[in-house]
Amino acid sequence: MTNSIHDMGGMHGFGPVEAEADEPVFHAPWEGRVLAMQRAMGATGLWTIDGGRASLENLPPLSYLGSSYYKRWFLGLERRVVAHGLVGEDEIAAGRALRPGIRLNRKMTLEDAKAARSGSFARPAPGPARFKEGDRVRMANLHPATHTRLPRYARGKLGTIEAVRGCHVFPDSAAIGAGDNPQWLYTVVFSARELWGEGADPAVSVSIEAFEPYLTPP
Repeated sequence: MTNSIHDMGGMHGFGPVEAEADEPVFHAPWEGRVLAMQRAMGATGLWTIDGGRASLENLPPLSYLGSSYYKRWFLGLERRVVAHGLVGEDEIAAGRALRPGIRLNRKMTLEDAKAARSGSFARPAPGPARFKEGDRVRMANLHPATHTRLPRYARGKLGTIEAVRGCHVFPDSAAIGAGDNPQWLYTVVFSARELWGEGADPAVSVSIEAFEPYLTPP
């Protein structure tokens, strides 16, 4: 999953990222409805934010590249409601319910919708941080079959710890329902040439937020 089309950092052939002037919040009314469904179904607590990301990552490459931002959200939500038994694939194909719905133990209220959009992902530390500011580290060369927040372009590269960001839910575990598994989080800075070779601009640096299991001594 992680070596999939979603992990596009540093890839050639896709052209520059072009910002849309005066871009609206939604380009069409259906995009707003997708956001509403995303939030409402997230309130059920059946999956984590990382589980949601994973459902988009494993979309087929042509579906991913051929879909807009909110269409990817929609396709990922379809995958999640089917995987959790809320909707059948036959109902998705039919475009309507074919059997009675499943009662959920939790639903979003109006007050929930008005509240803050996300909670805190900070957790008590299971032990002291392994690294400190200024330490040189090498990113692990990981290729897991499930979700990770370690970008492909940074794997195996040397960087420097710029800041220690505390201990937080580990996305790689949360995405697959394996619990919070709290891990220390760091800001790691790389030179562009370390990431992309001597042809990169020597004045450019790149920073990423990296969890401790991604880091090894140089």
